[in-house]
Amino acid sequence: MARKRKGRDISGWLVVDKPAGPTSTAVVNKVRWALDAKKAGHAGTLDPDATGVLAVALGEATKTVPYITDALKAYEFTVRLGVSTNTDDAEGEALETSDLRPDDSAIKDALAAFIGDIEQVPPQFSAVKIDGQRAYKLARAGEEMELAARPLWVESLLLTDRPDIDHVTLEMVCGKGGYVRSIARDLGQALGCFGHVRELRRIWSGPFDAAQGITLEQVEALARTPELDGHLLPLEQGLHELPEVKATAEGATRLRNGNPGMVIAHDVEYGDECWASFEGQAVAVGRFKAGELHPARVFNAGS
Repeated sequence: MARKRKGRDISGWLVVDKPAGPTSTAVVNKVRWALDAKKAGHAGTLDPDATGVLAVALGEATKTVPYITDALKAYEFTVRLGVSTNTDDAEGEALETSDLRPDDSAIKDALAAFIGDIEQVPPQFSAVKIDGQRAYKLARAGEEMELAARPLWVESLLLTDRPDIDHVTLEMVCGKGGYVRSIARDLGQALGCFGHVRELRRIWSGPFDAAQGITLEQVEALARTPELDGHLLPLEQGLHELPEVKATAEGATRLRNGNPGMVIAHDVEYGDECWASFEGQAVAVGRFKAGELHPARVFNAGS
């Protein structure tokens, strides 16, 4: 018999402004403990040294994680020119160096090749799986791997600052699965001077912004208090990318039982993915067909 998971049936989103140091998993575990929640997960890993938006889903909100994972995200990062590393960030060992320092005009020209639909090879030290093992574990063991390129949509990539001759600050908006470290590495190669990420911050992710974030110190200080509950955002925030339809009372009951239910829809076409609400709460996500929503994910009442 499976052991019953302890904790509260609490649902919603907590936006954490992650500090440099802890892993994303460690932050999720801290949030779950602080809220005494049965279930928690996050919508997009940040490297340990990265800071910024880590959106933590609690309870029923974990069912909306895929929609945040697929949403656009924005990063601000500083590239150190003149040095490549084995991790593509400042924690790694230096591999190659160069005295070349391109001017701002050359850097802006090079950025154009990284906008739109691009192919990107993940860093050797990444969570990509190779024959069932994480690439970073193989890399730590000294193995070099041929990682396959992956598609990435880059909405924009801008030069926003040049603190000094050795550093450039960039802002990127991209889709799912982007590695900022790979952008820094490939930009350095394109410029002929090498490069790696010095600092990285996620400034927003889908509907969640760093300005909404609570610090990890605040999470710890407010642990197991109503004040921390007050920082929770509704699970419906995770559905911002999808159109909303209104379920009838009977439709809501049918949807919660996993059956197609009647909804009132505007500007939604046959086959569109959308979410149904009833009395202000999310009921289900599914496909709209002939006046009904055919559910794929169902939310428990009172979530």
